[in-house]
Amino acid sequence: MDMKNQTSATEFILLGISDQPELRMPLFFLFLAMYVLTVTGNILTVIAIQSDAQLIHAPMYFFLSCLSLVDVCFTSIILPTMLLSLWGRQGQGGTISYSGCLTQMYFFLALGNTDSYLLGAMAIDRYVAICNPLHYATVMSQRLCLLLLAASCFISHLHSILQTTLMSFVIFCGSNRIPHFFCDIQPLLKLSCSDTSTQELLGMTEALAVIMTPFMCIVVSYARILATVLRVPSAKGKLKAFSTCGSHLTVVTLFYGSITWVYFRPLSSYAGVKDRVAAIMYTVITPMMNPFIYSLRNRDMQNALKRVVGRKTS
Repeated sequence: MDMKNQTSATEFILLGISDQPELRMPLFFLFLAMYVLTVTGNILTVIAIQSDAQLIHAPMYFFLSCLSLVDVCFTSIILPTMLLSLWGRQGQGGTISYSGCLTQMYFFLALGNTDSYLLGAMAIDRYVAICNPLHYATVMSQRLCLLLLAASCFISHLHSILQTTLMSFVIFCGSNRIPHFFCDIQPLLKLSCSDTSTQELLGMTEALAVIMTPFMCIVVSYARILATVLRVPSAKGKLKAFSTCGSHLTVVTLFYGSITWVYFRPLSSYAGVKDRVAAIMYTVITPMMNPFIYSLRNRDMQNALKRVVGRKTS
């Protein structure tokens, strides 16, 4: 292809979640309500943990407060852009600059992967609590918790830098209309008129290593937890051990199930509508559900939230 005929895109148009004009306003108000609920629920979770002297020093709640804070930032990177695309008139979607698109991609990848590593850290915490309870306080020290948090952020941002740098070499000379509600890797590569085989190969290989590392940590942790729990003689003891892991397993299933569907397939199999629906699961639904999932059967969180809400209403 003649490079002289290629022009680099200066902006993109995000077509959003729906191409049907009659659905745009109902979806706008639906996702606006979900965004408010996500921010409110996660901020309340952080406040409840930080204001409770017992919870703030417990590793599980330390990671939960970090996860909630990351989820607030994560949805704030994605949902405002989605809302703008839904608000756009006549199905034109929302406009985002080239630099703004890469910036959104960077923070989306960094924060999304931080979520993933925090879920891995929480699995380690559950493993130590159930399989090595006598040494729990020694092993899950404040120093280790801070190191796991720092490693989560460092690896995630390193991954994001590599992926965004690879995308910056991609040439866009055709349509600038992205059939998605945010700047993600797959839909952008589909718009490219240059050879993206290098970006696809390196991106898939590196992303597989980065994402699968915390996932394998979760799998190994729960395999050992299962082996330990099965040796507990009483059914009540087994139920109590499993109940402490139920919330975490629910979030892991929602998060990794949707991510696997979207990212671990060849680019040629990318399906706009189906992948947009799957992306809603890990960008909108999971962050919104986290506060409810973790507090639904957790008496300590329920009591802490009641104290925070009661303090604000009194």
